[in-house]
Amino acid sequence: MGSLQLCPPLPPSLLRRRRPAAPPATAPQARCALSKHGQRLLRSLSAAAGDAAAADRLMRKFVASSPKSASLNALSHLLPHPHLSSLALPFYAKIREAPWFRWNAKLAADLIASLEKQGLTAESESLAAEAIARLGQRDRDVALLYCHLIDSLVELKSETGFDTYLTRLKHIVDGSSSAYVKRRGYGSMIRGLSEMGRPGEAESLMDEMRLKGTELSNFEVNAVVYGYGKLGMFDDMIRNIDKMDAQGFEIDTVCANMVLSSYGNSRDLSQMLSWLRRMKATAIPFSIRTYNTVLNSCPTIMSLLRDPSGFPLSLEELIEALDSEEGALVRELVDSPVLSKAMEWDPSEAKLDLHGMHLGSAYLIMLQWTEEMRCRLNGGEYVIPAEVTVVCGSGKHSAVRGESPVKQMVKAMLGRLGSPMRIDRKNVGCFVAKGRVLNNWLCTDSGGGASYMSMSSMDRNSSRVEHAV
Repeated sequence: MGSLQLCPPLPPSLLRRRRPAAPPATAPQARCALSKHGQRLLRSLSAAAGDAAAADRLMRKFVASSPKSASLNALSHLLPHPHLSSLALPFYAKIREAPWFRWNAKLAADLIASLEKQGLTAESESLAAEAIARLGQRDRDVALLYCHLIDSLVELKSETGFDTYLTRLKHIVDGSSSAYVKRRGYGSMIRGLSEMGRPGEAESLMDEMRLKGTELSNFEVNAVVYGYGKLGMFDDMIRNIDKMDAQGFEIDTVCANMVLSSYGNSRDLSQMLSWLRRMKATAIPFSIRTYNTVLNSCPTIMSLLRDPSGFPLSLEELIEALDSEEGALVRELVDSPVLSKAMEWDPSEAKLDLHGMHLGSAYLIMLQWTEEMRCRLNGGEYVIPAEVTVVCGSGKHSAVRGESPVKQMVKAMLGRLGSPMRIDRKNVGCFVAKGRVLNNWLCTDSGGGASYMSMSSMDRNSSRVEHAV
């Protein structure tokens, strides 16, 4: 720790008394996947728990032998780690000694937030003081530091330190003449309060922002709407939507999906159905996230997908298996252009990309795609592509790395249908077939039921490919 030259804590005049915060809401974590080298470091540090000298050697060796991106990525995984976050500060000290290191406010803010989360207030204040000294008391730069800090505290769901830095940022925003500082500062405060379960305070700041002549954006509106929605305060959620609608704000797909997510968390399928119809009536486009949100909330569909050998293989069979509410939700979804946006079609290749889709969404899209392919190939209006590809991914971002639920579902569906599509030898995250072979299969009198590849042969093919990779 001796290599960290930290400035004294901020003067008492800048400190603010903390007010108790409401329970925090879940904040999204935006973090690159940890490399295998980084995973080994974390495992080694866990094994060396309690041995400071061993941990110091491991961290020093890792930084010395790793490129900048790997070291910073490892730090980003240490910061929120439930057992290793206390090592983030000494690891940062090693990074500062690297020849490539360049100080930046976002990295400093992430570390300060982690220290606050751990209750190390003195250390976090010293690091904040050093950051402010580097920035030279420039309002714009200091405000951005506090914005980063609030964002980081929200991501860590840390009540500790949140009110302190919120108060400091508010003081800068109130005294600044910069439109940028005001917009950026209000945006971070409103989002932060909404995410931390305090949408009423966020709405008050939004009203204050408007009264003071600072331009509102959909960012602030969406934050407040979702803040109320996650708490189940649906009347306030809709009141804010109607208020913003009356003031000329466009209710976009992002906001609409937040409303759907809020109703979905309460399993209120009837309200989700009403909202989907409102989206359609007001020409708000559906998206993959719309599919994800709605289908994740359908208990029957998710239950059916637990049995790869028994889920329905057509839209008609699926709707027959659902109750009236879930069936109506599916009908609303399929009557949208989401499938066409996920498809590409040209003479060389027809491609369906399932990236970004959760299991229920990929399942419904596959049912739609099978029917759409049959219609296009039977209709004669589309040229038969040389190759057909379904991209489902190999599971790099799955809960268990390399085990993709979407890929397993697609494999089960194609196998049960007797599809000629097989796992691509060059990319195990894709299923491929020659266009004419698929055309012959889909357009047979049996409606695509002719057996071409059994599940067992597909599994053997998959095993050979995956072992070769």
